[in-house]
Amino acid sequence: MKNNSLKNIILGVVALCSVSIVSCTDLDEHPYSVLTTEQHEFTEAELNATFGPIYNSILDVYWGWFGMVDIMDESSDVWGVPYRIGIGWGDLYVSMHKHQLNSEIGFFETTWNRNYSGVQACNRALANEALLSNKEKSAEVRAYRALYYYNLFNFYRNIPLDTTFVHPDGWQPKQASPQETFNFIESELLEVADDCTEDVALGSMNKYAAYMILAKMYLNHNAWFQDDSDKSWYGKCIDVLNKVIAGPFELAPRYLDNFREDISSSPEIIFGIPLEIKYLGGNYMANMWMHVAGRATWNFNGWATGGATVFPQFIDTYDPDDQRYSDCWIFGQQYDSNGKAIIDDEGDPLVYTKEIHSIDNPGCYKFEGGRLVKYEIKSGDYGSNYDDVPYFRLADAYLMKAECLLRMGGYNGETEQTAADLVTKVRERNFSSNPAKAVVTVAQLKAGSKYNYGHRENQGAMGEADQWIITEEGGDDVELGGLLDELAWEFVAEAHRRDDLIRFTLKGTNNLNVYNGKSWFCKDAVSDRKGDIFPIPKVALDGNPNLVQNPGY
Repeated sequence: MKNNSLKNIILGVVALCSVSIVSCTDLDEHPYSVLTTEQHEFTEAELNATFGPIYNSILDVYWGWFGMVDIMDESSDVWGVPYRIGIGWGDLYVSMHKHQLNSEIGFFETTWNRNYSGVQACNRALANEALLSNKEKSAEVRAYRALYYYNLFNFYRNIPLDTTFVHPDGWQPKQASPQETFNFIESELLEVADDCTEDVALGSMNKYAAYMILAKMYLNHNAWFQDDSDKSWYGKCIDVLNKVIAGPFELAPRYLDNFREDISSSPEIIFGIPLEIKYLGGNYMANMWMHVAGRATWNFNGWATGGATVFPQFIDTYDPDDQRYSDCWIFGQQYDSNGKAIIDDEGDPLVYTKEIHSIDNPGCYKFEGGRLVKYEIKSGDYGSNYDDVPYFRLADAYLMKAECLLRMGGYNGETEQTAADLVTKVRERNFSSNPAKAVVTVAQLKAGSKYNYGHRENQGAMGEADQWIITEEGGDDVELGGLLDELAWEFVAEAHRRDDLIRFTLKGTNNLNVYNGKSWFCKDAVSDRKGDIFPIPKVALDGNPNLVQNPGY
């Protein structure tokens, strides 16, 4: 059973003070160089207050503008943000889609700074002797720090590794090797996971959440180091996942139970980020996707820009009986809350089309592309702004274990059929109209992807002749393509897709992955894996001469 105790702590901290976190780029500033904890016995409330900046950072990392949802999904094959003709958008979103990356793209600076702000908040807390002497609380802070470093390692790989708060004047961090950073994160999680609380509450870095981070480390190890010869990492991942699966979790009866405004009662949530109407807004999915006229369906009055769109190639992969299709996407004529067809301010019927033109030549027109409705859209001024966020959930643990079993051909008495059974278990709630379709076989999971990869854009202007540019690449060459499809249907818009595309490779190539080696919409395939890691932001390089840019940038 979940509870909201952590949400109450977070709200109390935010309500009492406006927390300002020193940027990691200002590493020569030390406003807290004098520690006085030995002169003061901290109360429970004061110790909880030290967590405010740590919690605040994870909110920014995930849901702040240019946050993890953007950086993980907008370079993927599922959805993106095109130039909207007559509306705007475009620029850096186009670059993310096309994988035309450079160190001055705002996503990279923002993600770098927010995660290092989290690291610094953790280092500051761990310099507090009163907190350090509390085994459970110090374990939680160290696990949170491991999560921030996990994100930084995942995105940039060659990163500074700093575990102290006070430094000499003029000190600047040096980059650690990828192996050194991996070893640090792994050792921290192994050391503190069992000391974290077993109570599951939104915002709390509980024992099971710590093990999920460790499982992600093991699952992605071979993709990160571009060597899949040692399969034992998948066995380590399974060992850790079994600890999570043995915890107090079960799949929610309905898929959308995990995306309500309040998800604290969902039995599936392993780790979630609490948002709240008065102090902690930030889930901007409805605002980002919805055309302004479409607000009338839900009677919400917040801002709406109609920016994002789902790619038709992805939509075509869904089984028509999969309820996740209608749970996540809307198309066609839209109606207001009274059932009346919506007409926009220019007199045009609000009809969301499946087909779209291009990312930037000419771009997409105002009603092109299906819109995401996965996160609960509330009436009034709210939209999805105050929806809690599922960071780790049980379905993820099940599908991660299934992937490892398939990659190893079985492990410790569990077989590839066990993997198929796990995937089937996740699918069962989504095929109520045709339960037989929920059952998936090993052969289906190991087959190619249903995604019809290839460049697909229409450069003709609206009302003029179509100018299609289409290449056919298909998905038959995707290893474990059936499982890759399952991951997309289950975790769309949950900051998963980039990592999955990097982990799944193409048959008959020298370890080339889907992320780089396939084309979709207006993004073209390349024959190298430079794009596996992002460029270190220019502002970080300019502020620290010890940093060296990642290869290829």
